[in-house]
Amino acid sequence: MGTVEIMNKTTMICAPLMAQSVEQMVGDMHQAKAQGADLVEVRLDCINNFQPHQDLEIILKNKPLPVLIVYRPKWEGGLYEGDEQQRLEVLHLAEELGADYIDIELKVASDHLAKQKTNHRSGTKFVVSCYINGVTPSKEDLSRLVARMHATGADIIKAVVNVTDITEIARIFQLLSQCQVPVIAYSVGERGFMSQILSPKYGGILVYGSIEGKPDPGLPTIDSLRQAYKVDHINEDTIVFGLISKPVSHSKGPLLHNPTFRHVNYNGIYVPMFVDNLKEFFSTYSSPDFAGYSVGFPYKEAVIEFCDEVHPLAQSIGAANTIIRRPSDGKLIGYNTDCEGAISAIEDAIKEKGCTNGKEFSGSPITGKLFVVVGAGGAGRALAFGAKSRGARVVIFDIDFDRAKSLASAVSGEARPFEDIVNFQPEKGAILANATPLGMHPNTDRVPVAEETLRDYQLVFDAVYIPRKTTLLKDAEAAGAITVSGVEMFLRQACGQFTLFTGRKEGKYLLHFHYISFPNTSF
Repeated sequence: MGTVEIMNKTTMICAPLMAQSVEQMVGDMHQAKAQGADLVEVRLDCINNFQPHQDLEIILKNKPLPVLIVYRPKWEGGLYEGDEQQRLEVLHLAEELGADYIDIELKVASDHLAKQKTNHRSGTKFVVSCYINGVTPSKEDLSRLVARMHATGADIIKAVVNVTDITEIARIFQLLSQCQVPVIAYSVGERGFMSQILSPKYGGILVYGSIEGKPDPGLPTIDSLRQAYKVDHINEDTIVFGLISKPVSHSKGPLLHNPTFRHVNYNGIYVPMFVDNLKEFFSTYSSPDFAGYSVGFPYKEAVIEFCDEVHPLAQSIGAANTIIRRPSDGKLIGYNTDCEGAISAIEDAIKEKGCTNGKEFSGSPITGKLFVVVGAGGAGRALAFGAKSRGARVVIFDIDFDRAKSLASAVSGEARPFEDIVNFQPEKGAILANATPLGMHPNTDRVPVAEETLRDYQLVFDAVYIPRKTTLLKDAEAAGAITVSGVEMFLRQACGQFTLFTGRKEGKYLLHFHYISFPNTSF
């Protein structure tokens, strides 16, 4: 397999391999190819009892796709602790044996490459790399660093930054877009995830993706890069949307929005965005390219103050789950699609059950019913206002009793201390809506109410959608209640978001079509 010419390609997907044996390394190379990788990064320092001549020959003779050889010393975050000259000799051997790419650290690159290129007749390309720990350098310092790396004679330069805030990724994007040589630049970890996905938009030549069954924290899988994100389709004109949340790794939004964008030929990409500071985030990513956001926990209420305008429904609820940057003037407009998404899902479930029993509903089936909301955050506020709009009687439980009282006052309801929910005895036919993270993966065994009270509820709704059938819903179903998963709310609110994001009406149908077409998606 010949060298893939990175410099003349758009975006390549590279699988980092850290197997502890040569046999497993070869197996992982074949697995990476089968899953859609363009090349693999082989970490020699991870191989136990590494024998340079024997092991390198096996790896390079059995490679099913191009190989980037890395022999990382401990002083640069790797595992190699031996003699430095011997390490460099191994890299020279890798070139002689036909490695497609060889990674060499900036600290030793100048001297090593000068010697290598004196008699450099192979087709091997050299990647000069630098791993930056601690404080992310300024834009100016990053530019100077790149100049130093380029001066070594590198064919490709690679900078890995460990950002502590998502706003620091903007410096990586600027580096990618302004550099005149082939660059690999990204950040690791959940806060750095966006740098991997959006690298192609700014001219990055390579994106890392892990192989199935061997996840690498902070990295997308090869499959998600190919299927969910389609990174080979991302270009400088791609419009960015994303979920603002903390945490954010649970998000299934990319699985829903990205295929829908592509289905209607809309050049957009939806990515998870781990945000620590809303003010700094909106200030940093203020260009028209960042055109809209979903808003998740814990920001649905707090985000209101950063909107230039707020839709009346979101204003009355006091929470927004969607923000759009208006193209005409760049202003941020807040909306709430949670409210109608959740309430319509509950109504439809009751109507479906009612019709089955020969009963028809002329109005809302929740009118006059007791509607118990657990949680007074953004999702809880949407549910409470939606229930009030349908004429239900609302009771609010929240761990912050003052917050519960404030919401109860806004919907002419009643507030109760959170600890009372365990002994709360609802009237027959009441509706229960969990709007807290209780029961979300990985703490799936937690439920907000006593199991014995579930028999009195006609319907139980859980805003948690991972897992799809929570412990609360399983217990409610066993007690004879109608159950509605958070997936239903998620899908319906996403339909509204898609229309706001793109201005197109197809979202209502396409998002449901996508969900039906991919029944094994692990919501």
